[in-house]
Amino acid sequence: MTDRALVIRTPSGLSGDMLVTGLARLAAVSADELEQLVVSIGLPALHRVLKIERCSVHGISGWRAQIALPPEHHHRSLADIGEIIGASAMTSAAKALALEAFTVLGRAESAIHDIPLEAVHFHEVGALDSILDTCLAAALLTRLAPRALYCSPLPLCDGVIRCDHGVLASPAPAVQEMLRDIPVYGIDSSGETVTPTAIAFLRAAGTVFGGWPQATIVDVARAYGGRILPGVPNGAMFFLVADAS
Repeated sequence: MTDRALVIRTPSGLSGDMLVTGLARLAAVSADELEQLVVSIGLPALHRVLKIERCSVHGISGWRAQIALPPEHHHRSLADIGEIIGASAMTSAAKALALEAFTVLGRAESAIHDIPLEAVHFHEVGALDSILDTCLAAALLTRLAPRALYCSPLPLCDGVIRCDHGVLASPAPAVQEMLRDIPVYGIDSSGETVTPTAIAFLRAAGTVFGGWPQATIVDVARAYGGRILPGVPNGAMFFLVADAS
C-alpha cells in the first residue's frame, strides 16, 4: 500500500468500462501491459478485445475504452465466476477484490430474487464484459495500491432499463440494493447512470463516499463512457492524490 489515495468524481455516473479507463490511465500502463493484465484473467475470448483510446467530448479531451467482445449468452453462478477467478494468473490481491465484487453483487441479486446466494445466476453481470471490467479494475486498483478510495455522491435519475428480466425502472433492482447507506442526488436525465458492476466494485473496494478530501493532486484522468447525457457534465474524473485526510 502506498501513501497515495484515489478520488473519483462521477457527475454523469459510473460504469465498469469507465472504471477500467480511469484506473488504467492513473496506473500509467502501456497497451501491452494492459493486454497482459487481460491475458492473466485466463479467458481466451477476452484476448485483444480492449483498447483504451483518446477521445473528446464537447471539445474536452479524455479517454474511452473500446471493447469488441464475441457474442455470448451465458448465465454464470457465483461459483462459476469464482472458478474463473481462482484459476486465473491474477495476483492474490486482485483475485480477492474481484471475487468480493461479485459476492457483493450476488448478495444483492439474492435479496431481490429471494433465493440463496448459491442459487443466484448472473445474467448481464455474468457476461464476458462484466468479468473483464471487474477483474481488470481489480488488477489495476491493487497495482496502484492506494491507502484509500474516495468517491463523490452518485447521480441517479428516473427512466427505464432493458435487460433479461424485461423493462425495469431505473435504478435497476440490484443497484437499489447496493445503494444502501450511499449518498446520492438526482440529475435531469433518464435511464441508467450507475451500473451494477461499478457500484459492486466500489463497495468491494471499501470506497468512502462524500465530498472531496483535503489533499494534494498528483495526477488526473478523464474517463468517458459510451453514453452521452444531454445537459449533464459527461464522464468521470479520476485523481491520484497525496496527503489525503
